[in-house]
Amino acid sequence: MRIPLAQADISPAEHRAVTEVIESGRLALGPKLAEFETAIAGYVGVGHAVALNSGTSALHVILEGLGIGEGDEVITTSFSFIASANCILFVRATPVFVDIDPVTLCIDPGRIEAAITPRTKAILAVDVFGHPADWPALERIAEEHGLLLIEDSAEALGSSLGGRRCGSFGRAGIFGFYPNKQITTGEGGVVITEDAELARICRSMVNQGRGDGDAWLKHVRLGYNFRMDELSAALGVAQLARLDEFIEARQRVASWYEERLAACPDVVTPSVGDQATQSWFVYVVRLAEAFNETQRDAILAALERDGIGCRNYFAPIHLQPFYREFLGTTQGTLLVTEVAGARTIALPFFNRLTRDQVACVVDALLRAIDEVLRG
Repeated sequence: MRIPLAQADISPAEHRAVTEVIESGRLALGPKLAEFETAIAGYVGVGHAVALNSGTSALHVILEGLGIGEGDEVITTSFSFIASANCILFVRATPVFVDIDPVTLCIDPGRIEAAITPRTKAILAVDVFGHPADWPALERIAEEHGLLLIEDSAEALGSSLGGRRCGSFGRAGIFGFYPNKQITTGEGGVVITEDAELARICRSMVNQGRGDGDAWLKHVRLGYNFRMDELSAALGVAQLARLDEFIEARQRVASWYEERLAACPDVVTPSVGDQATQSWFVYVVRLAEAFNETQRDAILAALERDGIGCRNYFAPIHLQPFYREFLGTTQGTLLVTEVAGARTIALPFFNRLTRDQVACVVDALLRAIDEVLRG
């Protein structure tokens, strides 16, 4: 691609951090892991962090650690990366999808209570594209109905709502650190929580079920090999030190897109709520509702021919082939989600994207739209 969809921002500081770990000879379960966990917990303002190999694994161990399992239902959103629903299936519970807010694209609290049944155990909400979900409303619903509240903040490191950091809402939250995120550890994720007992259980599950201070071959529960290695943790420490710089750069790129697309009636640009501060993960626009999915896909193809990285973001989970077969979900049940999913376009977005590159992307997008409209 002439302009890629995403690109990690790696400086000499990250190279030095990783090299130091290699030269130390301690490549796993070392001091960098503890340093990264302490730094993440401090940044978010929570008591505990457990770093591990992915955001997906982080959600998995939270659900299992909270005792969610077979026969339970977890209310969640279909407008997300598939991992936020898969983790519910991992523990043999059932995801129950509700529709989204048409502006923020996060789960719509007003639709949740109608989905609650005697089997409902938790609400798992997502900070979509880095925009905070309506956590005060979700907290009220969870408290009134005695439900656990879990935050998938994989895309929202640095975002906040009402001055409170994303990831700190509910019983526990997670971040993901894939290379397209605000910071990266290559692959990686973290559990964040104020619940010391949940953190202890998650730390054990991540490390093959070993207990605190137990011998290497003593295992107190069923566990997994979900550990984060020292190289990844060292990369994370160096990246986290630059997070404010990254957030500022991404905000600047988002403002360039907004500036150039504001007068285009065929494109809906993302908006940020009054109480929200958004740490941009991706820049996703939506085509006006006059467009259909076939036209959107033609525009994506035209952008790719022009060397512009792009993607539909997200494809609704309930319409994925596996979910249709396994849960029997069908089209027409989540109308706001389906309308959004058919019209989204993720444009190139990363720290070092230049103003000229943004202009090139927007020009290519407008050409593609014009071609589709002219048939």
